[in-house]
Amino acid sequence: MKRLLLSMTLLSGVITLHAQFSYQYLDAANNFYTKGDYASASSYYEKYLAAGKKDKDADSFDPYSAASLAIKKRDGSDKYLDAVYHLAESYRLLTHYAKAAPYYKEVADAGKNAHPLALFHYGETLKKQGQYAEAADYLSLFINNYKDSAASSYVTKAKQELASLDFIRQQLQRSDLALFHVAAAPAIMNTEGASYAPVWKDAATLVFTSTRADATAAKNKLHHNRLYEAVYRDTVPVSVNKLELTQSNDQHQGVAAISKDGQTMLITRWTTIGKQKSAAIYRCKRNGNGWSDPIALNAMVNSKGTNNQQPYLTPDAQWLIFASDRPGGYGGYDLWRAQLDASGEPVKVENMGAAINTATDEQAPYFHEASATLFFASNGRIGMGGFDVYSTKKQGETWAEPVNIGYPYNSAKDDLYFAVAPGTKSWQSAVVLSSDRTSACCLELFTIRKAPQMQQVTGLVKDCKTGAPLSGVRVSIWDAAHQSKLSTVTTGDDGSYQFTPAKAATLQATAEAPSYQQGSLLFQSQASWDSALLRNPDLCLTAIAPVPEAGEVKVLEHVFYALNKAVILDESKPALDELVQMLKDNPSMEIEISGHTDNTGGKAYNQKLSQQRANNVVAYLVTQGISAGRLKAAGYGDSQPVAPNTNDDGSDNPEGRQKNRRTEFKVLRK
Repeated sequence: MKRLLLSMTLLSGVITLHAQFSYQYLDAANNFYTKGDYASASSYYEKYLAAGKKDKDADSFDPYSAASLAIKKRDGSDKYLDAVYHLAESYRLLTHYAKAAPYYKEVADAGKNAHPLALFHYGETLKKQGQYAEAADYLSLFINNYKDSAASSYVTKAKQELASLDFIRQQLQRSDLALFHVAAAPAIMNTEGASYAPVWKDAATLVFTSTRADATAAKNKLHHNRLYEAVYRDTVPVSVNKLELTQSNDQHQGVAAISKDGQTMLITRWTTIGKQKSAAIYRCKRNGNGWSDPIALNAMVNSKGTNNQQPYLTPDAQWLIFASDRPGGYGGYDLWRAQLDASGEPVKVENMGAAINTATDEQAPYFHEASATLFFASNGRIGMGGFDVYSTKKQGETWAEPVNIGYPYNSAKDDLYFAVAPGTKSWQSAVVLSSDRTSACCLELFTIRKAPQMQQVTGLVKDCKTGAPLSGVRVSIWDAAHQSKLSTVTTGDDGSYQFTPAKAATLQATAEAPSYQQGSLLFQSQASWDSALLRNPDLCLTAIAPVPEAGEVKVLEHVFYALNKAVILDESKPALDELVQMLKDNPSMEIEISGHTDNTGGKAYNQKLSQQRANNVVAYLVTQGISAGRLKAAGYGDSQPVAPNTNDDGSDNPEGRQKNRRTEFKVLRK
């Protein structure tokens, strides 16, 4: 009996000691979690859960159900599920999405009342891992379950996530994906820790931020953020060295901006204590081969009690664009801009507006000078996931609606800190950015290059006179330099044609259709990163007038003369040119040009005027290459009216007089 009591006493002591360890793990984990030290918190939550699992696997006393060790209720929630949920949260906030997902699922499967957001975050983490169909299922389930609950504010976010999943599916089916080359920077750049925030100092030098271990730092400061410089040779980095810049042990610094002349560098310096971050922007000047000590910008930018970071200096050095969580924005971090004086000091600061900023975060600005395009990262819009890169252009006094630049620039994880190689006209040809798309924890550097594609040429063939589109027209494409035919296409019912050239060249499009004169135009085909289409100017064809028979008389419409003179007005040239073309198309034709007047004035005057006008028309035709031997001029004055000059009551008839004042041609020989 004594042995039994002793055994029970020992067992009770072991269980009590084990429970104390479990409590210690949980208390430590909760303490680290509260302070924002998610790496330490996750470690202790894992120990706490493992201890409980070990006891269960050994079929021993269950510390999670025993009243004596009651890990069950605290403030109305289950301590075990609290731990699982906080472990999932810790991994998510550390961007370890694959580790977070099964813990979120465990909480979600336990019922919707424990931690409502577990279902939402589980859908998020599935999306981060590229499990898009499953992510959509769980996000839809969250929306259905919680639309009327305290978590309803997240329903809007869940709906945006569903819209983003649709966007992802569209992006993954892009027809131009074969044109992209995506590559992680070599190991010399992407070593342990994070490597991010690239900025070109010149065409062969890239400055970036990294948390790689620094052997010269204190043991607990090994992985602080620091600036590094990579030297390139033939587009390949051959060396990486820490940038020699003053930095205290307690500070992180990085995320730089360098002026176009390379003489000024702006950096972000920050400290983090628990969840509390304090960031400010500093300026340093080129000093021989190094840099001067960084000096903080004035309070116009570094507003007290706010975080100000990620500077970008415009090429003209007149504006600083940066991210800040200062009051007066739209929520989270906004993009702001500061006007700088000649010394580089901020003199005015303004929010960049609702077209760019959202209720969440906008960060990491970059301006591509050649295309006048602003790029920035946001996690508050429809996109691939996490932070995506967006582009916009100035539109009057504001900015155009930002556009997600799409896959593969963006991924299901975080993509930000965008930069383009110096001197690049098209930004798509040489992008370097930061992404954690293939990393379990940290941002890495990637290069993305898109090959240009030949533009599809499209155009419209129409009637020159009526503007109506012409269908069934044969359009031949010629190499203008070598006069070789490359392709022949036919216009559709809408008069349009399209084809894709094999290479960039000067081309000629020649259009032919029955009863129309041939038409042609020159254009330049080209490869492009920006647009898949090249829209040619409309090609208009002139209808060929039916050739009159011998003896037939036609009025030359729209032939005008100066008042009471034989001078042909310029607006008559198109009508006369049509007659020229008919005569050229029919080289054996001979015609008579006849002038006619109304009965205003004397007979002799009218006869003389009509003859002079006919003579001038013949003279014009001769100047256009028609032989004088094929032409005859005759003036008939008012002797051949085609309408009455006066009405029956003797009043004047202006319409009749206008018809009588005319120029005709008669086919003498066809």
